[in-house]
Amino acid sequence: MDDLCDELSRLANTITDVSDWPSESLSLCGQRGVYRWFLSEELGGYGWSASDQIRGYLRLSQADLTTTFVITQYMGAVRRIAASGNTTVIEAWLETLASGKQFSTVGISHLTTSRRHLKQPVLRAEETADGYILNGLAPWVTGAPHAELYIVGATLPDNQQVLLAVPSTLSGIKAGPGHELVALSASCTDQVSFESVHVKQTMLLNGPSENVLKSASGIRTGGLQTSTLAIGLAQAAVQFLSSEASKRPDLREAATELRQEVDALARRLVNASEGDTDCDTSEIRTAANRLALRSTQAALTAAKGAGFVKGHPVGRWCREALFFLVWSCPQPIAQAHLCELAFDTHS
Repeated sequence: MDDLCDELSRLANTITDVSDWPSESLSLCGQRGVYRWFLSEELGGYGWSASDQIRGYLRLSQADLTTTFVITQYMGAVRRIAASGNTTVIEAWLETLASGKQFSTVGISHLTTSRRHLKQPVLRAEETADGYILNGLAPWVTGAPHAELYIVGATLPDNQQVLLAVPSTLSGIKAGPGHELVALSASCTDQVSFESVHVKQTMLLNGPSENVLKSASGIRTGGLQTSTLAIGLAQAAVQFLSSEASKRPDLREAATELRQEVDALARRLVNASEGDTDCDTSEIRTAANRLALRSTQAALTAAKGAGFVKGHPVGRWCREALFFLVWSCPQPIAQAHLCELAFDTHS
């Protein structure tokens, strides 16, 4: 694990733009069996527990947030295939995805947080005799131009929803190249449009149902994953600050305080993944966001002007911390951040 994270950390500074899709980093993770962490032994995986998966994500995100973010979407697709019980899709796709030979991703944000205010669903499905016809778009799809398989959610005329495995080679699919983002541009996150795309019935993973994401067995939406990546980023920043503090006594108090805080939050995160009912996931998410912002800015302060030069990891970490203010950020958590920014709690 240490060798893999060292290599990912080295490569992280080379993947900043849309043209820098982290194919080498993803390939390394495939070779080291990372994608098997999330599958049962019966399906060719290692059967890692939820807490072990959290610990793994913490290490990966500390080394390279962009690649780890891509992996969360990749594994979101893999886990939904595995949990679907659809033997046709499982037998055709699961092993090649788990080995890293092919890439899959999810297009489901429009069913939970993105563009739900619109009168008409952005991705619509019409049932046919042998499957479904898709029209519309999935607005936020990570790795959009690089996927061989999309796991997408769509809405039927009666507002029932379906979850489908859609090969990217089907006629009528067009993926954007990736948005140039403030951070994580190399994740190539963009919309995928569907124009009269015919998906066979054999590719149905779940549904039709009113809330297809919640009805999928063994899969929970939201939860601790986003917090895990934010804490991993904070750990990277605190590690840098601690390293600087070993040479600069003026940094030691701040480094010690932040180290204790990030370690305590990481323990809460693991406890929550193990079913500790005293751990509130919303509180963890709010604290993780706050800590990612504070720790990266502290690291930039310690790095001084060098950290503000393009190519320094501290500058990248500061930009990446902003991502957690928008990625799958529920309204109550966003509101908590706004209140903190608007009101000085120390006055």
